Amino acid sequence: MKRRERMILIGLLALAAMAAIGLLLTRPVAPQANRSYPADRAVVRKRDLVDERPLETARAMSSLAYTHEEHRMARRALDVADNTVDLAFATAMREAETHPAPQTEETRASRQQLAEAQTSLASDQKVVEQLQQAMQKKHGPDLDQRMELAKAQVALDQEQVADAKQDVIRAGGDVQATLKRMLDEHQAAHNAGITLPNGEPFGETWTLVSHLRTWRALRDKRSRLAAAAAESEAAVAALAQKHDELQQQLQQKRSAAKTDGAPDAAAAMLQLSESAKTLVDYGKRIQEERELSEIYHEWVAFVDSRLRSSLHGVLQCALWILLICLVSLTGTHYIGRLGKKLAPEKKRLRSLQFVAEFAVQIVMLLLILLVVFGAPGQTTTIIGLAGAGLTVALKDFIVAFFGWFVLLGKNGIRVGDWVEINGIGGEVVEIGILRTVLLETGQWSDAGHPTGRKVAFVNSFAVEGHYFNFSTTGQWLWDQLDVLVPQGADPYSAIKAIQEIVTRETAADAREAELEWQTVAGSHALQSFSAASAINLKPTRLGVEIIVRYITRAHKRYDVRGRLNASIVELLHVKSPQQPPPASQETSDAGSA
Repeated sequence: MKRRERMILIGLLALAAMAAIGLLLTRPVAPQANRSYPADRAVVRKRDLVDERPLETARAMSSLAYTHEEHRMARRALDVADNTVDLAFATAMREAETHPAPQTEETRASRQQLAEAQTSLASDQKVVEQLQQAMQKKHGPDLDQRMELAKAQVALDQEQVADAKQDVIRAGGDVQATLKRMLDEHQAAHNAGITLPNGEPFGETWTLVSHLRTWRALRDKRSRLAAAAAESEAAVAALAQKHDELQQQLQQKRSAAKTDGAPDAAAAMLQLSESAKTLVDYGKRIQEERELSEIYHEWVAFVDSRLRSSLHGVLQCALWILLICLVSLTGTHYIGRLGKKLAPEKKRLRSLQFVAEFAVQIVMLLLILLVVFGAPGQTTTIIGLAGAGLTVALKDFIVAFFGWFVLLGKNGIRVGDWVEINGIGGEVVEIGILRTVLLETGQWSDAGHPTGRKVAFVNSFAVEGHYFNFSTTGQWLWDQLDVLVPQGADPYSAIKAIQEIVTRETAADAREAELEWQTVAGSHALQSFSAASAINLKPTRLGVEIIVRYITRAHKRYDVRGRLNASIVELLHVKSPQQPPPASQETSDAGSA
């Protein structure tokens, strides 16, 4: 890896680490219910007065109710929790009335300020009343000015009284006012009502991803419902403890009131009556919390059934994937076994074997993706866009791939064929999905003599260009001999003798070539084409040049040419024994059939 690449990799890893740290720092944190306050400050918290957690929990759980059955349980939980909070408010109001909060230094100071403000307000209101009586008897600018000043002073006193009352409430000296405001807020929220979800945020389908997503959401829901049930059970235990303690206190106070006979026995009995009502409220709240806990446990059981259903779907998808892999591997195995039984000359079937194995693997991958993710919502659009993008990006690959199928066709090439592609000739040694490899044999005049080089071509030539395959007609080509008859010799007798020699040597090849051409061509235009040898004459300064053209196989051309040269030299030597035999010349002007 180069230094630049290492630096880029290190930078990306650093950014990923920073992002992970940011996610940890910005993760949502549940609000802390038990906030600590300074010990030297007496603060009355709302939860200390009335525990509204049952209703808060029920409202939070209602947001998880997606089905009709869950809606029923959520409404039951909301009703029971609302009754529990109402009982808690009634108990708190009664306790605040019968047992006022203990006075602290801060509450005493706040109450003193309130008393002073109320005294000042009452005094200023008396002044306003006196001025109003005086103005009824007589009018004057002096009285009007004094009245306006007195009214302004009363308004200021009223603001001071309101501020002093808020100070008393904040200091915990007026619990009843705090409870009244909390009760108003509770009733307003109850009147507003809660809208339950109409359905799940995502529908569960038969795909693996959907089952896993549903299973994860249900597991989170179950943990939250279990926590809500545990909270209700803890509330039952706490209320039961308070109930028992208050019951013991009532028994002791009743015994003391009967034996003492104090003058304030009536007030004591009234207080005992209020405590007895509180005891009854505790019992009702315990019953409500137990019912709430049972609702949550019933909800948990319902979610457990859905969890088992989602897990069943996950296992079903996993089984389908395993079956698809098993069928694919089995099919590939049998295709390979069939390929091993093919004869070596059935090259086309061997190529189709590879195509079949590749197609099986592609189908297996598509089926697995279908089971995992399902069919896309806009299948036609997605396929069109993907096809256009792949066509542009993989044009050469696609053309080469389809060119491979063309080469495997009837008029294609096979391993061992003798072909010419883009002006380069050679023997085919490999036909791949994208490339064709030749063992180069040089020019056709040197055919059959390899150069030792391998030449690779992209298969696109089969679609975009053309190629010559000499194997489809037996590797036939036209060869040529040039024979010089010197001046003074009879060229006609030489022509006749040479034609007889060439016809005798190439007659079998000519007949076989004609039959193969007629079979391969399949058209009437070539059925009259003759493969017989031909002789042309060409006068020169040295004599008459006889040009002989004949058909032969490419790999036998040197043998045929050698025999013809030997026969012609012998013929000319017999006809002219005093003259040296004329030289036969080879040309590289050979045409392919």
